Amino acid sequence: MCDEDMIYMAKLAEQAERYDDMAKTMKKFAKMKNVLNSEQRNLFSVAYKNVVGARRSSWRIISNEEGKANNEEKKNITKSYREDIENELKTTCKEVLDLLDDPLIPHAANDDDEVFYYKMKGDYHRYLAEVALQDDTESKRDGVRNRSKSEEAYKKACDISEKMPSTDPIRLGLALNYSVFQYEICNNAELACSLAQKAFDDAIAELDDLKDDSYKDSTLIMQLLRDNLALWNSCNQGEEGEE
Repeated sequence: MCDEDMIYMAKLAEQAERYDDMAKTMKKFAKMKNVLNSEQRNLFSVAYKNVVGARRSSWRIISNEEGKANNEEKKNITKSYREDIENELKTTCKEVLDLLDDPLIPHAANDDDEVFYYKMKGDYHRYLAEVALQDDTESKRDGVRNRSKSEEAYKKACDISEKMPSTDPIRLGLALNYSVFQYEICNNAELACSLAQKAFDDAIAELDDLKDDSYKDSTLIMQLLRDNLALWNSCNQGEEGEE
């Protein structure tokens, strides 16, 4: 199958909401090409975001049910099911992280690529930390390790993103997810609010220079930043928005 056909196949899978198929196609494409253009990079991201997103949602639901189980048998059944979902989530996250480490990050063609991929690396280590930090002692050690790797990747992306306009949707998406990481994983509400507020204020200051082709994406992320700030400042424990 030629490059054009593989990308067409990935888009078909996206339309059909068959994200596992989409991810499989983009994994093969990434390993074959090493360098992705912005469209291909976004297809890769969307595929895995949906595959992992479904597992994260399922994991939260079943974890909640596990806490409500009123007898040992139900608790064991729920725990076993939660662990199955958790293993699927971990496998997918590790698959993405392997692809980022080789070939995608080493073959990043520009600052946009690097920030995009290091942000993804931060995100997928965050997802691993998210489930591990709430489990047994051995798993918690994995959680601490993934939390550290997530922070390292986000910081690397932030350093590079300083070269980009403050209204760039990639830079804004990074600030959004890094602030969520600080709030949810590090329990550092003060830093989370500071990061989100700075990103929002910096973008507002340059809003007049925002390009038409990225206006919708940038303003959507700015709205999510503002929503999170309102939520965090009110100490409401609702679910935060992330990219």
